[in-house]
Amino acid sequence: MTKRNVRITVLCEDLQQQVFVRYFLIGCGFHKRKLRFLPLPDGKGSGEQYVRNQYLEQVRAYRSKKAEDICLIVLIDADTQTVQDRLNQFDRVLEENSQNKRQDDERIAIFVPKRNIETWIHYLQGETVDEETAYKKLPQESECKLYVEELSDRCPSNLDENAPSSLHTACQEWQRILPPN
Repeated sequence: MTKRNVRITVLCEDLQQQVFVRYFLIGCGFHKRKLRFLPLPDGKGSGEQYVRNQYLEQVRAYRSKKAEDICLIVLIDADTQTVQDRLNQFDRVLEENSQNKRQDDERIAIFVPKRNIETWIHYLQGETVDEETAYKKLPQESECKLYVEELSDRCPSNLDENAPSSLHTACQEWQRILPPN
């Protein structure tokens, strides 16, 4: 399998997450035309709830086309929960709907920035961050491009030890998407 032929579906909460993952995937060598971004929530209600509600449908779609060269990437902020709490929520959504939990061989990656995606962006800009503070949004979502493209070179194996633990976890999740050697 080559990156050229992989189709990736991305489910996320908001525009900043969408821009972040787009630049990351392009920086990793995936073609823009092979990326499918699901519609963002319409602003009414919670983006987090929207992602959880869409997850079941997207996992079912992935599983129905598993023989094809496809992947599913999900982004959801941990907010005040732990990364593991969010991952467990996704397992429950599947189990409550008579589906198996995400399997190790499934190319479904869940990225959970703790507290929010801005934590990762501020870290990538060279700031010392903690995962409890709600960091300021960027004036323009696209301002993260340079920093996210740099992350493409560092994830999964060259991430600094002082990187947020949720970013380390995301880089481990990224291994689910990478083509086998």
